[in-house]
Amino acid sequence: MPTQIILDCDPGHDDAVAMLLAHGNPLVELVAVTTVFGNQTVEKTTRNALAVAAVAGITGVPFARGAHRPLVRTIETAESIHGESGLDGPHLPEPAFALDPRHAVDLIIDTILAAPPRTITLVPTAALTNIALAVRKEPRIAGLVKEVVLMGGGYAGGNWSATSEFNIVIDPEAAHIVFNESWPLTMVGLDVTHHALATPEVVAGIAAIGTPVARFVGELMDFFARSYRDAQGFEHPPVHDPVAVAYVIDPSVLTVRTAPLDVELTGTITLGMTVADLRQPAPEGTTTRVATRIDAPKFWSLVTEAIRAIG
Repeated sequence: MPTQIILDCDPGHDDAVAMLLAHGNPLVELVAVTTVFGNQTVEKTTRNALAVAAVAGITGVPFARGAHRPLVRTIETAESIHGESGLDGPHLPEPAFALDPRHAVDLIIDTILAAPPRTITLVPTAALTNIALAVRKEPRIAGLVKEVVLMGGGYAGGNWSATSEFNIVIDPEAAHIVFNESWPLTMVGLDVTHHALATPEVVAGIAAIGTPVARFVGELMDFFARSYRDAQGFEHPPVHDPVAVAYVIDPSVLTVRTAPLDVELTGTITLGMTVADLRQPAPEGTTTRVATRIDAPKFWSLVTEAIRAIG
């Protein structure tokens, strides 16, 4: 049986690829897509999620809009990377279906409560606001999810500050809630995603598929490459978010180790830093893990084959 996942995202170029990977691989089943502020406002990220669904022919999956701001702080977006729309580059089609009327937090809770215990995996690839609100509103879900596999953080440095990764630092209080819950949690951070690079060879392999979805991804990567080069000096852009989905599909894509994780909330220059205690052995009962290495060719093979399978 495929692993059932809720993708909580803020599309975003790499979130779009994560959605395509989840849709195109038979080993996972998208049971819900929820959106949150982050790469752009929640109105724009929600519009983008529906556009990606239209491109890929995703149907029968509820999409719901979530939090429009952090729990405590002022909203911050990544226009410098993702553009004015949050998904600049390709033409974005009109949505093919309407949003679920529920708030994303309620869709997350309802989906988990309606499923057999420990069958739903939460895959957040954005600010953790929706996930934090869901587990605070309905604490039972912490014991009912299979696991949380999030894209965010990093134990060796940041990208939005010297110490902190974007998804975490834009709502560190939410991240603190999620990291300190009792559920199994794996952090897929910059330590591995900065090696998931869309090189010319990767882009050419996707282009060779020759389908509308492949062309859409090529247009995404064209813009993403330029913006990452201009904003952060990368020769080739790191495509962060689908790495979390790939790990759910095939855990051998990543090397992970058990380690206590926490989020800095009070540091003057380290706000949002994810601290992984890599001393061994990990304390008994530790439920958090951190990714340390990636098999990049295996990861890109999964992405390419999913795009091919969508047709």
